[in-house]
Amino acid sequence: MQRSISSTKNVYSNLLHYQKPPTAAMITRQQPPCDVFINHRGIDTKKNVAGLLYNHLTRLRLRPFLDSKNMKPGDKLFNKIDTAISGCKVGVAVFSPRYCQSYFCLHELARIMEAKKKVIPVFCDVKPSELMIKDNGRCPKHELDRFQSALEEAKYTVGITFDSSDG
Repeated sequence: MQRSISSTKNVYSNLLHYQKPPTAAMITRQQPPCDVFINHRGIDTKKNVAGLLYNHLTRLRLRPFLDSKNMKPGDKLFNKIDTAISGCKVGVAVFSPRYCQSYFCLHELARIMEAKKKVIPVFCDVKPSELMIKDNGRCPKHELDRFQSALEEAKYTVGITFDSSDG
């Protein structure tokens, strides 16, 4: 009789400590870190350079991050982007004529540079010398300085030229 009580206690103890393997519904899916963060001005490049680059990198089995492909309604914009930048290995900055008019583009570029990520500039229909930040009075000076510093560093990094009229 003693043996069966002992066995019962062991079974009971094992049941208390047993955990079922998590089901798909129980797992909150963490997005794996991306390999390449694509920084771009959507209105200028999403349907050509940025979209083509995303598709090509995906076919190469890399994990690119492109806001329109990786973000879903309800995502916290800065949190999702900052997490992607922190986890990426390389940032591709797709510069376009209106790139510097976007706070978000400049913020992303500054985060990539501050995180000391390798940056590959793509100059799409714009020359590096044409990229300039204009103070519209809506951005604090320390932010403008951050953006200017990141832009200058990227402009003087060897990159790729893309002329959309030539493809």
